[in-house]
Amino acid sequence: MFQSIPLKKLAPSPRNVRKTSDVAADAQLKSDIAARGVLQNLVVRKASRGRFEVEAGGRRLAALQALASEGILANDHEVTCLVIEGGEAEAREAGLAENFQRLAMNPADEAQAFASIIEAGASVEDVARRFGLTVRFVEGRLRLASLAPCVFAALAEGAITLEMAKAYGATSDVDRQARVFEELSGAWYEASPATIRRMVLNATVRGSDPRAVLVGREAYVAAGGRIERELFDDDESESWIDIALLEELAGRAMAEAAEAKAAETGLAWVRPTLDCYVGHELTEGLTRLPCEPAPLGEDDARRLSEFEAQYDEQAAVLEDEDSSEDEVAAAEAELARIERAMRALNDRPPVLPDELKPEAGAFLVLSRDGVPSLIPQYFTEASAPPADDDAVETVTQASEGQTKSAALSQRLLDELAMQRRDILALHLAHDPALALDLMVFTLADQDGHDWRSRKAVTITGPVAHGPVTGFEAKDAPATAALAEFTGSLDESWRAGASERERFAAFRALPEEARSAWLGFVVARTLIASLNTDGERRIPLHDTLGALLEIEMAHWWRPTAANFFDRVPKARILEAFDAIGGPELVSRYAGSKKADLAAAAERIFSGNFIAEAGVKERALAWVPTVMRFPAPEEAPEEVPDTPEEVTPDEIAEADERVTEDETVEHAA
Repeated sequence: MFQSIPLKKLAPSPRNVRKTSDVAADAQLKSDIAARGVLQNLVVRKASRGRFEVEAGGRRLAALQALASEGILANDHEVTCLVIEGGEAEAREAGLAENFQRLAMNPADEAQAFASIIEAGASVEDVARRFGLTVRFVEGRLRLASLAPCVFAALAEGAITLEMAKAYGATSDVDRQARVFEELSGAWYEASPATIRRMVLNATVRGSDPRAVLVGREAYVAAGGRIERELFDDDESESWIDIALLEELAGRAMAEAAEAKAAETGLAWVRPTLDCYVGHELTEGLTRLPCEPAPLGEDDARRLSEFEAQYDEQAAVLEDEDSSEDEVAAAEAELARIERAMRALNDRPPVLPDELKPEAGAFLVLSRDGVPSLIPQYFTEASAPPADDDAVETVTQASEGQTKSAALSQRLLDELAMQRRDILALHLAHDPALALDLMVFTLADQDGHDWRSRKAVTITGPVAHGPVTGFEAKDAPATAALAEFTGSLDESWRAGASERERFAAFRALPEEARSAWLGFVVARTLIASLNTDGERRIPLHDTLGALLEIEMAHWWRPTAANFFDRVPKARILEAFDAIGGPELVSRYAGSKKADLAAAAERIFSGNFIAEAGVKERALAWVPTVMRFPAPEEAPEEVPDTPEEVTPDEIAEADERVTEDETVEHAA
């Protein structure tokens, strides 16, 4: 029978069949109950001392109790309940039936319902608040209500999925939506959301389109395809009109190519897509199989060893203070050639073990030049054990260590990259909003459309270690500040005995404390990089540095130990020229390498007497490889000085040279 029971007499039943929930859905339910009350009764069973245990409706009970704790409802608020008789088995069965027999609303029904509420005078924000939803969710459902009638009807009937309906909504032209829907209704294949989106956004395609290149002009025309050609059009710029036909022909060609590729590789399956990348919807529900790069053959391994020896020989020329300018230039050119050759040897696709092939599959994409290309990433429909992070990290480090970059010694490059990484990490750790954006983007961008590209972070978990084991720039301001930031994190949640307890304790931390952890866990995944051509360059790091407006000179200063002792004499004199012009260069050109490095450390720390402008440039100077240039700047375009030093400025500085400067020069 039904009975009104005070809220304070209701308690959750230990037999409730629902053991898990969703935080966002619970928040929506709470908002809905606050706006309209409980629309569906609870199912309860009598307990001791006049209390009732809720067998079905635990989420509604929790929402009511939360509203009571906030003072929105009274503790004796009357709740309509269905009181059931019987033992524990009957109670559990009733709870299961109450939960199991629910049917989620069709998105089309939701769209019509929201639209009718708004037509009655409510705003989008009102609807979102009343139902505990986001404004974006409500707006998305309202856009569905404005679809072409035939598309909306197909969604309501279940003939198309929600993702397909959203794809039709990529354009507001309902006539275009209806035409594409009609074209695809007679197709022999089921169009993917990506196909629908392409068709509604493009009334025609160029002859240079990858699909057109794949199918070929002759086959398209023979199948009845129409082509429009202006006076000055050629085969690449002409317009192909029948996109549905083109999609069908291209789809068949890709399916045939995928079947042939599966037979050739021995894979269980190869799935084609007309996109040039593997979208998330294709990999959903699949498990990615771990693979390692193809092993080096004996000849390639020997060549790589030879290249490494040649690289070290040329690097020695750069570090030799007696090397002439011509020798340095020749060595830098040779190093660039060697680096390209080494990269070509190390750029090897991953290889799938033969024993995994019977259950593994891959995706065949349509490259931008119209050629079917197999992406060397492999998946299985069965569950697979996770890859060993330590093993993956070891392989990654070994691969990185095989290729040397830039015309500086490898050890110096590695140390500079790690120090630059710490500076970026410190700033990213203090900007949790940007860290969150980076984390979400990285996770969303892991669809594998470019397996050769270097990743900016190891967002999947492991802490990014530097290429030099055990190195730490202890005296560097950024490293010290990063350690201080790490030590300030609230770790009280670690005291929990179980993972669930620790998670609950972590969620109970203040927002500021949790934000600090967000910045920290993202920042510690940053890969060591430099502003230079080659393996060490990660353009996304430059973008992050620009967004964070990092003043590199504030966080890192060149010293004899971390830079000047490790570079050729010519490089030091180039730095002198950047801040003081030829006069400053001539003043130190005759110094020995050790004396020159010591003088450079003092000058670039500002500990010398000179014109204010020269000193300002010295304090602002950092080598190009350490900078975070604006995204539009190429590494070689970054100048070593913010402004040119004029002869007049040098003359004025000379007039103010005192005996102290003479002492400085003698030193």
